[in-house]
Amino acid sequence: MEEVTSSVLSPRRPRPPRILRERTGGTPRNLTLALIALALGGFAIGTTEYVTMGLLPEIAAGIGVSIPSAGHVISAYAVGVVVGAPLIVSLTARLPKHALAIGLVAALALGNMLTAVAPTYETLLGARFLAGLPHGAYFGVASLIAASMVSPQRRGRAVASVMLGLAAANLVGVPASTFLGQQLGWRSAYWVVVGLAVVTMGFIGAFVPQQQRDTSATVRRELRALRQPQVLLTAGVGAIGFGGLFAVYSYIAPITTDVSNLSASFVPWVLLVYGIGSILGTALGGRLADHSLFAWLCTMLVAMAALLALFAVTAQHGALLLIGVLLLSTAASALGLLLQMRLMHVAGSAKMLGAALNHSALNAANALGAWLGGLVIAAGFGYIATAWVGVGLSFAGLAILVASAWLYRGERLALSLSH
Repeated sequence: MEEVTSSVLSPRRPRPPRILRERTGGTPRNLTLALIALALGGFAIGTTEYVTMGLLPEIAAGIGVSIPSAGHVISAYAVGVVVGAPLIVSLTARLPKHALAIGLVAALALGNMLTAVAPTYETLLGARFLAGLPHGAYFGVASLIAASMVSPQRRGRAVASVMLGLAAANLVGVPASTFLGQQLGWRSAYWVVVGLAVVTMGFIGAFVPQQQRDTSATVRRELRALRQPQVLLTAGVGAIGFGGLFAVYSYIAPITTDVSNLSASFVPWVLLVYGIGSILGTALGGRLADHSLFAWLCTMLVAMAALLALFAVTAQHGALLLIGVLLLSTAASALGLLLQMRLMHVAGSAKMLGAALNHSALNAANALGAWLGGLVIAAGFGYIATAWVGVGLSFAGLAILVASAWLYRGERLALSLSH
């Protein structure tokens, strides 16, 4: 994999150039449009990932299964993400990043097309698994492309620009597609994603600069990153520490109605606030990643634990519920971006795999948090107990991060002594 390149800045031009000098067919590429093109892919992925949750009753009725059985459709997508990220990135390491990004969006379009026409429950499960395969790999290659287009001091913000597409999906794409699916049938929501994917391919082809392929990349070299303790520990921070958010968010609807005693019609407003927090947190994380990455990772995990504890004692009040959701979403989104930047750093030459692996870890966190939250609810502790589960997961993630720092210092000391 090629090293992430940086813009060469002269003393008279302290800011990165707005017009990229990589050319395709002699046409200069605009940085803003290139980042928008990459973010559109994130918008399409975020929409297809979360719209299923909003349309679960309609999907269950449409294919003739119970709602719990239809919930396995969500799990099938998550499994696709976990499997697809390391597999696809490793097998496609030598491909040009520009072409790979377009190919992954095309695969996303195909998976959603198959979802929209799936005639049975079994084929729907398979289609959602296929739709999840390009998820992590796309964010891996898109993050690497974005980072390569700016100076080192702005890489965090460039990657955040890509991830803002995912955050915007929570704010706009998911509510709009859910409404459309309720009005025109659940399959229409996935046709919308197909259309978004087609538009994204056009934008990437037109505005994202082509880059040289890495002819030295091999499957073995990419997968070697999975043997590095820092990569595995950082992924573990995401898979466990980030699970604190999902322990609560998976049950936000019954928390709103049964704990805060608000009507079901208030749930969309809670989700809207969550979307706003996602955008704020992603933008914040991009800036923090460019300054003291590790320190801010620790800070955000502590903040997550504190906010989840505060949520546990204030969620019964409607206004405080909204504030709590906003703060949790902001901190979690910043944490996710920081984890992605750290994985890109510790993965060494396998930066794309590192970025992709973050999304596998976060989907594992989704499954873990929802499962543990369900256990405490089933045990009779109530919905608000999920927040205390989240506190424990946040501190567990912090412990893993501290262990990675301790191991890193030991490795550096051993290396210095050997010389």
